[in-house]
Parts: sequence; structure tokens; C-alpha cells
Amino acid sequence: MVYPEPIMLKPEALREALLTHNYVMDPDQALTVAIALHLEKPLLVEGPAGVGKTELAKALAKVLSGGLIRLQCYEGLGEEKALYEWNYSKQLLHIQAERDAQWQELATDIFSKDYLLERPLLRALRSEERVVLLIDELDRVDEEFEAFLLELLSDFQITIPELGTITSEKRPVVVLTSNDTRELSEALRRRCVYLYMNFPTREREKEILLRKVPDLSEKLADKIVETVQSLRLKDLKKAPSVSETLDWAQTLQVMGIQDVNEEVLRKTATILLKHKADLEQINVFADSSGT
Repeated sequence: MVYPEPIMLKPEALREALLTHNYVMDPDQALTVAIALHLEKPLLVEGPAGVGKTELAKALAKVLSGGLIRLQCYEGLGEEKALYEWNYSKQLLHIQAERDAQWQELATDIFSKDYLLERPLLRALRSEERVVLLIDELDRVDEEFEAFLLELLSDFQITIPELGTITSEKRPVVVLTSNDTRELSEALRRRCVYLYMNFPTREREKEILLRKVPDLSEKLADKIVETVQSLRLKDLKKAPSVSETLDWAQTLQVMGIQDVNEEVLRKTATILLKHKADLEQINVFADSSGT
């Protein structure tokens, strides 16, 4: 289904559209997303790792039928990897081929769009169709890069010194995610509609399981959700994510297990928990301690 432009989805319609792509969202969350779409403002989604922030952007791209462009943030990320780079090899070849030309004439040629290597931000701005631009894990970058994004988030344009200002032809739907490991600036927050996502309730997580894991029984789904939700209440280094809940459900299916008990949890806990200290909390190593 292709949705009309400008994007003016009602919250319940948006929620139903996301459900067609197996993304389960609370009505209040759907309202926030619908507001961001209606206002054509970036959506800042903050919350613990593994609650479905990235999957929301992916599901939105499917609903809006425009494709997804993803910028994965990391420490040290700079403009050249996020926005654009010049094709230096191609520029050098052109200079060598036109060695008798005047520099001013050469510069006009080699600093043109033909020699530009688009990175995610520029590709989203120049896209001929409305795309979802996912800027993932923004809290991993430094404040300087965050400040660089402000022009994009305010005016949906980017300035390239050699070419001037490039403005989007079709404003992308921008989704920024943060695991809240670093405080983001007020300047960035002002430009966004804010959504905080936490781990789903039991009812929502069960609904996700039944939608995403074919032939899973309601009884086993209840047991899985009860166990995972109780694990998240412990003082763990990393609580099980929703995707790890899904992995565990599929693992139990493959093993032919129809119920969950302490023995089953000990044998399969490494699907849910990824730190030795967390495994020790549920006595995974109790039977192999040796001495």
C-alpha cells in the first residue's frame, strides 16, 4: 500500500499499517510518530538498546514505500563518511588529461557533481523519492558532528563549499536513534519530535512473538515472555532485547521444547544473555564449576 503525500497519517491508520509489516506499537507511540510525519520534523527515538528503535525506521520505510537510507554512527565519524567525498582518483586523472588547461577552468570541472561520491546524508537529500533517513545510535558521535547535523535537521539542506547549498527535492523522513549513553544537545532536541521507547509490556511482547514466530503456541509465548521480563528486572550488564526474545523463541521451537523451566533456561541462556557475569546470576555455570 502506498500512502498519499503530503504524509498525513492518522495514528490508528499508521499503527495498522505498521502491523501489516509485523511492527507492534502502542497507540501513544503511534500518535507521536504520526505527529512527526504530519509536521515533517525529524523523529528522535531514545531508549535502551534492543527495544525496536531501528526496526521502527525499517518498518516506516516499508509503510511509506520510499526506501531506507541508513547512517550508522560510531566514534570518530566525520562529514566525509556521512555526507560526501570527492573522487580524488577521478579528479587526478582529469587533471593529468587536461594538464595544459588553466587551473580555474580545471577547478570548475573537477569540483562538479560528476566527481562527487555521495554518502548517506547527501544521498537522502538528493533522492528523487521520499526516503526514510535513519541516523542510528547518534549518541556514539561527538558534539562536533552533532552540531554539523543541525543545518540538515532544521532546513533539510547541506552546504558544500565548492558547490553551494543543496536542498532536498523531497524532504526525507528522518529518524534518529539514541541508546542514551550520552546526553544529546538541546539544540538538536528542539529540532525533533521526541519519542522514548522502553521494553514492551508483557502483552505487547507476547503480541510481537506471536506475529513474528510462526506456529508458536500461546502457552509457550506466555512462558517465554514471563521469563524474559523477569530477567530484565535483574541487575544485568545487558538486558535481553526484543530480538533476543525472538531468537530464544525460535531456538526453543527448533529444540521441540514446549515449556520453560530452570533447566531449559540454563541450557539456552546464552541466546538471551551475552555477558559471563549475567550468566552467572542465573547459575548457568553451576553444573560445570568443576571444583
